[in-house]
Formats: sequence, C-alpha cells, structure tokens
Amino acid sequence: MRARTEAASPAPADAVELTVFRHLFAAIAEEMGLRLMRSAFSPNIKERRDFSCAVFDAAGALLAQAAHIPVHLGSMAFAVRAVLNAHPDAARHPGVHYVHNDPFCGGTHLPDITVVAPCVVPGEEQALFFVASRAHHADVGGLSPGSMPLSTSIDEEGLLIRPMVLDADAVSWIASHSRTPDERRGDLLAQVAAVDAGAIRLAEMCARYGTALVVQRGRELCDYTERTVSRVILAIADGEYRFEDVLDDDGLGTHDIRLACCLVISGDSAVVDFRGCADQVRGPVNAVRAVTVAAVSYVLSCLIEGDAPPNSGLLRPVQVLTRAGSVLDALPPAAVAAGNVETSQRIVDVLLGALAQALPERIPAASQGTMNNVAIGGNDVRDPARPQAFAYYETLGGGAGGGPSRSGADALHTHMTNTLNTPVEALEHAYPLRVEEYSIRRDSGGGGANAGGCGIVRRIVPLAHVEATLLTERRVHPPYGLAGGSPGEPGRNTIITAQGERRELPGKCRLTLEPGEALEIATPGGGGWGVPSSQ
Repeated sequence: MRARTEAASPAPADAVELTVFRHLFAAIAEEMGLRLMRSAFSPNIKERRDFSCAVFDAAGALLAQAAHIPVHLGSMAFAVRAVLNAHPDAARHPGVHYVHNDPFCGGTHLPDITVVAPCVVPGEEQALFFVASRAHHADVGGLSPGSMPLSTSIDEEGLLIRPMVLDADAVSWIASHSRTPDERRGDLLAQVAAVDAGAIRLAEMCARYGTALVVQRGRELCDYTERTVSRVILAIADGEYRFEDVLDDDGLGTHDIRLACCLVISGDSAVVDFRGCADQVRGPVNAVRAVTVAAVSYVLSCLIEGDAPPNSGLLRPVQVLTRAGSVLDALPPAAVAAGNVETSQRIVDVLLGALAQALPERIPAASQGTMNNVAIGGNDVRDPARPQAFAYYETLGGGAGGGPSRSGADALHTHMTNTLNTPVEALEHAYPLRVEEYSIRRDSGGGGANAGGCGIVRRIVPLAHVEATLLTERRVHPPYGLAGGSPGEPGRNTIITAQGERRELPGKCRLTLEPGEALEIATPGGGGWGVPSSQ
C-alpha cells in the first residue's frame, strides 16, 4: 500500500491559504516555546526566554520558527542536520529524542543545548518533519560558573555533547557536569516536553489537512520566501559594497580583530564574502560558520518589507563565503564561548555597513554591537542549613542605532538576541545578589538627525563571595554613526569597592567579588543617523 505522500500532489495554494499555513506552522513553534518557558527551572530560560523552537522538514531544512532568538534560529538547521548525519535512521524512531551542543557541527557555544525529535505521522513509515528546541543552560561546567569563561580552547568551556540519544542516562550524564545539576535536569526535561508538544501538533495538523498537503504547503512557503528575497536583492543596484570593523580584543592580548565584508550584488542573487576577516584567535571570540550564516540570515529577514516567513528559503539566493580557520569560521579546538553572543552582533554591523552604501535610505546606524555577557557564580549561603551552588547568567540590553526615519530605541536587546532581562525580583529571589541600580544610561546615544538609543546601567552587589566573568564588546570602538551621525558611547565595566572607589575593568575579564563590592555594567548607546539639524 502506497504512503499518502506518494499520491497525486495537491494543487498549489493561493495567497490566503499559504498565509494560513504559515501561521499554523509558526503557532506550533510558539506553543513549543510556551511549554519550554513554563516548564523550565532556570531564570535564564523561564524569565529571560533565552531559548528558541522551530519546525523542520525531513531533510532538516527550516520550515517555521517562533519569534525567538535570531542567532539560535539561523543556525539550528545545522544542528538538526548534524543529528541526521550522526543518526541516519532517526526518522524511523518516533518518541526518541536527540541532543547535542557541538559548535563545530551545528551548535553555537556549549551552553546552547539543542534537543531534536522526529515527527512520524500515523500512516507514514518515517518522519516527514523534525522539531527542535535550543536553550541556553546557565552552567554546563568549564572554567568558570556560567560556562562563559575567558577560555583558550573549547575544552575549557564546559561539556561537549556530540549528537546522541537523549535518554535518562544521558540526562544524568549532562547534569552531572554542571555546577547546578538539578537545574540542568529540569531544563533538559522542559526541552523534551517542548519538542513532544510540537510533534503532537504536527501530527494533528496532518490528520486535519492531509499529510501530502501539509508537506507541500511547507515546501511552498520556503519557495515563497526565496522569491521574496530574490526580489529584495534585485532592487539593489548591482555592484560590490565593502565595509570593515574590528572587535575590541579577545581578552587575551589580541586587539583590533579585523572583520571585513564584501557584498556582491548581481541581479537577484548575492554573495556575502567574509574571507578577508582575521584568523581565529586565542581567546573566546571566535565564531563558527553556523553563527556567521545565522547573522546573514537575520539581516536578510530585516530587509524584507511585508510578511514573508523566515525559513530555509531566506538563504537560497545568497552565497555566504567564509575561510576555514578564520575568526568567522573557527576550527576546533578554538574557544568560541563569545563568538555566538559578541561576534555575531558585529557580523550584523559589518553587513549592515556594507548595505548602507547600497541602500542609504533604509539602513540604520550601528546598535550597541554587544550582548554584555555577565556570569556570576559561587555558593548561595542565605540558608546556612542548605548551602548550594548557583550560576547566574544574563545578557544586557543597550541602545539601538538611529535610522533614516526614526531615532533608536533605548535600553533593549538588539539584533542577534531577542531575550528579555531577568526581572530584579526574580534575580534577587533566585541568587544571593542585590541589584542596586537598573536605569537608562542617559545621553549615551550618538547624536544626529535621528539620535541613537541610550544604553543601560546595571549595578549588582553580591551577598557572598562570588566569581564573575565578563565578555563584552564596544568598550574601545564605539557603535558607528551613519550619514553624518555621531557614534554611540562605548560601554564601561566598573568595580565599586565597599569604600566607594571605582576601578575600571577591561571588556573581557574574570574576577572575584566580595560582599559589599559592586559590579557596574554601563552598556553602549546606539550610533546616530544623519547630520543634526543644528548643523
């Protein structure tokens, strides 16, 4: 008996039906995210929503995603394909879950753990869809609490999980490598619950509309996005557009790390060439290719006016060129903890800088260009009878760049991150930390006809001896302005002693703090756009 997918293909969808299916697929990813958020143990997932969920076809191509984290979503297809390569029979095993976090085969950095599951629809012999959830776990071992260390190799960053079956033994093994094993176990099981919800909903969708129809509509949505991106590229004048920027440093002695983009437009296709970037460095700012591709995918999605769904069709008209062994295509055993969070932001900056030459009336000035990573850990002794290890991790918002039509927004997460902050109440409840200040950093945005947005100030005081790691950028080189606008203010990291003495910290460092000392992070403002009217 033939499977239903071998029957005659359904008629192509009209615009209304295609929109309906776009929202049906996206709703499944959104429901997965809600289940993960509500089931997770760690504040980083349940409060900050540092996770992403998506639906993939049988080959691992992205079909639909929720409005989660761009750097996760643009790279997650690499992770799904890595699972399929390592486990070629995965499509034939409904109910089996797979896990990995290897940056060099589709991951981003070690705290981002991806759980993948097949969806085998009743009546089919193997999966026609896969579902996946990726979540940033607050600690997976490594040199420093929070697993975002000032590292020199991947081996120092925590537990490396190559694609494997996620069973009870695997959950226990992963949890045992964390400083907070119960939290890891709870967050992993929340990811399992999320992908199970996605598989159930996809099966229900196929039962209602017919498997062949759902498969074809998914394919048509990707084709629609491809056509949309091709039209966007076609509207850009043919030519070669270049832009360069530099990372401040790698935290271990290498400064002004070159990032160079050459954008070549030819008809309705484009080449984004990063082969001129610096070689990979000793410190943790190296990005793997999946992160670089995710940043390009994000910028392309920003160029689309209207409602084209983000899926695998985004990159079909675009060739992304990287050089193996470079800072944007790092090879093992490179340190990559900050490549996912810091370098990804700057990839966006250099690509937007190139596009600003081609589309000056559309492209905004640079946003803050960093995620301002803060990791703090130690022993929580607020209850002396039950001391326990803790690991707090957070990225902090800053200023958005001003643009041709509006000023930049203040105090938000920009570009490759789409998380929230950790609410002060949740932070102080979960950890032996006190937030002394959380405010807008006034006058930190660049001036211009449309000013850049302001950064924030976050001052944290530990209630116990703690170890902290900072991985931040734009402390030396400020976010650039465009069209005559001025740069935003660089960020600043400071220790304030119990006696009130202020001591400036480098952008990337590892330090200890005692009760009464304060760690203050002032994040960058966005660049300004246009010449101020007073000039």
